[in-house]
Amino acid sequence: MTNDLNACEAYLPSHIYNLREEPVYRSKAVTIRRTRTVQVAIGVRRKPNPDGKPGCLRVDSVHQGDYNGKKGVYHINLVDEITQWEIILCVSAINERALEEALAIALALFPFVILNFHSDNGSEFINGLAADMLNKALVKQSKSRAGRTNDNALVEGKNGSVIRKHMGYWHIERRYAPEVQRFYLEHFNDYLNYHRPCAFATVTEDEKGRRTKKYKTYATPYERLKSLPKAKTYLKDGITFEELDKLALSRTDNEAARMMQEAKDKLFGKALKEEA
Repeated sequence: MTNDLNACEAYLPSHIYNLREEPVYRSKAVTIRRTRTVQVAIGVRRKPNPDGKPGCLRVDSVHQGDYNGKKGVYHINLVDEITQWEIILCVSAINERALEEALAIALALFPFVILNFHSDNGSEFINGLAADMLNKALVKQSKSRAGRTNDNALVEGKNGSVIRKHMGYWHIERRYAPEVQRFYLEHFNDYLNYHRPCAFATVTEDEKGRRTKKYKTYATPYERLKSLPKAKTYLKDGITFEELDKLALSRTDNEAARMMQEAKDKLFGKALKEEA
């Protein structure tokens, strides 16, 4: 009897495959389908083509980390592809309302007309509130393509070379978000755009179609903007280069860097002292 049971147990697993071929088994069995990708009808999956014109923004968020169950602040980074004009803001949490307010402030701070808003597929930017705001401002919205890691590489590089370099990796509690935001608006953004040089690539193509980038040109985003052909036509209504020149020449590069560093030290000193 024991031998018969062992024989049946050995036979049953393989016999299941035979049963699965029967119509009765198929009619009563549960069919499990493959996981379907979620399709969100917000934004177009494509890489923006600025065609040499400013106004195509690359956007990303940077989290300052959690510590002992406490959330850190979030930095919102927006970079123009042609001029590398960069606006950074800070919010205490990633949600639609906070992002909507931050994006409205950021778009207003750019001196030129915004044409395109490009991000990855994160829900902080791909949502109804952000889409409605961009539609009202007549700004096209696009998102990165699957498997194309370079689609948003510009802002991701700035996340490391600018935000992480200056703000570090240490935890900043979310209650400091207003003070970090004030530092960005009063000191950091002006320093980045009027006093900090960026490298701009010169692209050459050989007879086989291979493209090579060489970085020989260094200029501030503002200098780059002024050097563009028909630069005045890209400015928003009511903004002139005469006004922007006054802002750029109000202090030297070294003075701007020193004032920015002093403000940052004051911010970090207060945060570290209170957390200690």
